Amino acid sequence: MLSKTHLNRYADVLLWGLKTARTKKYQKGDIIMVRYDLAALRLAEILQAKIFDMGMNPILRMVPTPRMDRQFFEKADQAQLVFQVPGDKELFEKLNGNIFLHAPESITHLRHIEPKRIGMAAVARKSLRDILWKREEEGAFGWTLCLIPTPELAKQAGISLKQYANQVIKACYLNKKNPVEEWDIIYQKAISVKEWLNSLKVEYLNVLSDHIDLKVVPGKKRRWIGISGHNIPSFEIFLSPDYHGTEGIYYANQPSFHSGNYVKDVQIEFKNGMAVKISAKKGKDFLVKQLAMDNGAKRVGEFSLTDKRFSKINQFMANTLFDENFGGHYGNCHLALGSSYSDTYDGDPSKLTKEKKESLGFNDSALHWDLVNTEKKIVTAHLKSGEKKVIYANGMFAVGR
Repeated sequence: MLSKTHLNRYADVLLWGLKTARTKKYQKGDIIMVRYDLAALRLAEILQAKIFDMGMNPILRMVPTPRMDRQFFEKADQAQLVFQVPGDKELFEKLNGNIFLHAPESITHLRHIEPKRIGMAAVARKSLRDILWKREEEGAFGWTLCLIPTPELAKQAGISLKQYANQVIKACYLNKKNPVEEWDIIYQKAISVKEWLNSLKVEYLNVLSDHIDLKVVPGKKRRWIGISGHNIPSFEIFLSPDYHGTEGIYYANQPSFHSGNYVKDVQIEFKNGMAVKISAKKGKDFLVKQLAMDNGAKRVGEFSLTDKRFSKINQFMANTLFDENFGGHYGNCHLALGSSYSDTYDGDPSKLTKEKKESLGFNDSALHWDLVNTEKKIVTAHLKSGEKKVIYANGMFAVGR
């Protein structure tokens, strides 16, 4: 497990992430929510003290235990599934920051629950998420999250708890005396990559690997973002493409746990921006039902690339936060089915209306599911000038080559 020193360093990195992820500076009196699983209690206590010392107001909320979570979906009738807690809307309208400490005792406890019920609850709570999206677009809200090693995660990843903890320590630079300095270095390196990518006038991207042949259209008014403090760790650089232009075959060789269900070897064929053929060696039924959650669930909300020079992660971790940032031999790319990120809009995101987002191809959905490919691949940018330029190969961005 993580020592007291590691936890203190983790807290410092999370607060760095929270401040970095928000466009406006935090002020004394701001409201910061810390949501945590029971196994992350020690880190929550450390964060509470540090937030008080910063002159802000921490609100601590423990998330439901696996039994509570399971009982909710087993026992709630339709009205209870979509019930909105009084006061949550008002709180979210004033919330300035959120830190989530993920330390699950179980990641499979919902696997027997009908996916439609999970989807109903997610759709019902989308209005709260939309409030925070809007506040983030205005620069009034920031968020970050992290992972605490647990026996359940180690078990599902197929490694020992010590090995799992060591991967977290290494990936988050908690083995360094001042990990915030390390994150600042990564942050600065990422700026140069993003500036290069954003200087290219791209018509579309072509992703090729042994099992992928995919066309992704960045779309108008887009910018690459990432390594922004939102996730600890995060090494991905990504954009939310114009979903209308997605064509071809995508394959996720990295397994994924989602709402307690395990899927593996997912293959999706896109036509005119929609997933038209869906297959998986494991978890296909759940996958198909999740993609029927709402109109946007079969569309792409994110395209991402991770440079292996940034990421220290080389092990399947049974958790999307780490798995979508896999470095290994060839880095990774991933697609997210579902909702887009409006902060990839090259302009003022707060000016984006629902109609404007739709016309630009920003997808809207209660789902956001990252599906990861770690194969050796080449990503070629087809420029508006007619030129072709390889932007990613052998797990690395081609900036400067």
